Amino acid sequence: RLRLHEEKVIKDRRHHLKTYPNCFVAKELIDWLIDHKEASDREMAIKLVQKLLDHSIIHHVCDEHKEFKDAKLFYRFRKDDGTFPLDNEVKVFMRGQRLYEKLMSSENTLLQAREEEGVKYERTFVASEFIDWLIQEGEATTRTEAEQLGRRLLEHGIIQHVSNKHHFMDSNLLYQCRMNFRRRRRLMELLTEKSRLMPESHDSPFCLRKQNHDNRKHTSFLS
Repeated sequence: RLRLHEEKVIKDRRHHLKTYPNCFVAKELIDWLIDHKEASDREMAIKLVQKLLDHSIIHHVCDEHKEFKDAKLFYRFRKDDGTFPLDNEVKVFMRGQRLYEKLMSSENTLLQAREEEGVKYERTFVASEFIDWLIQEGEATTRTEAEQLGRRLLEHGIIQHVSNKHHFMDSNLLYQCRMNFRRRRRLMELLTEKSRLMPESHDSPFCLRKQNHDNRKHTSFLS
């Protein structure tokens, strides 16, 4: 969506003396998807964008068309007009993304290489220190609230215990970010049924990549 804004595919448009803010023309979006290798042809592009429509990510500006058409019709991302439905799962995901960016900032020293049960893991954080950090950053007011947030992040696959043995708890256990929110993923990868059925590759942000350490060949998981 941000790329579409940057390249002026999404912009204010006029039709019959009325201005429609932050919208795109269906035909132009299809052209853009093909030009940027997000779809191989117009039929594939229509199917991909239809999934966005089906999941209420976009909508026709007047809500008159439930099927995405290769035509000069105006559509808009619901996030651009404040109508995007934020259920609990989406809220946790978006919060996880914000926390991930904070953790990855150059000033943050919470993520470090550490050992647990004789195995070294990269980019880990200690649960109790993470809770301290959440309170310091204003993400929680009490340790109980911060622990509950950590548990929700784990349940949604955003963080994990380094060896997947424990749920999140206020302790000295080590955890890691499981998702790499900075990795750009293609629309097809996110939306098509085929991509959900394919085995996770090492490039997937949801795949836990193993790395060997020294001669003991211990493994750790990285986001």
